Amino acid sequence: MERTAINPVNWSVDLGFNQAELVSGHTRTLYISGQTATGPDGKPRHEGDMAGQLALSIANLESVLAEAGMTLANLVRLNVYTTDVDALFPHYGLLAGRLAAAGVAPASTMLGVTRLAVPGLLVELEGTAVA
Repeated sequence: MERTAINPVNWSVDLGFNQAELVSGHTRTLYISGQTATGPDGKPRHEGDMAGQLALSIANLESVLAEAGMTLANLVRLNVYTTDVDALFPHYGLLAGRLAAAGVAPASTMLGVTRLAVPGLLVELEGTAVA
């Protein structure tokens, strides 16, 4: 697989994402449903704790990737949904740091939403990975 960052402007790179990524030569694409701060029983964890929920959401995203034989390094698209954008920003480094450590800056979108599917959840990560 070959990835080419597409950045007609460079401000996004400093924030940890590319404007787009051109992927060629890949053989498998994984479309990942939104991953949240839920335990193995599907129940929410870390009520009211944005940092805790973000960390668990990342861990759950990595679990799905691992099950498919992939890692964060395979992410080419990441959508972040949150019920409170202002509360998420101080903790966004948790996610940006994990992506940087994996050597990727996937095309990303962050959206503030009224609520997520399960009451009490504050953040959800949805992605696309290729290998």
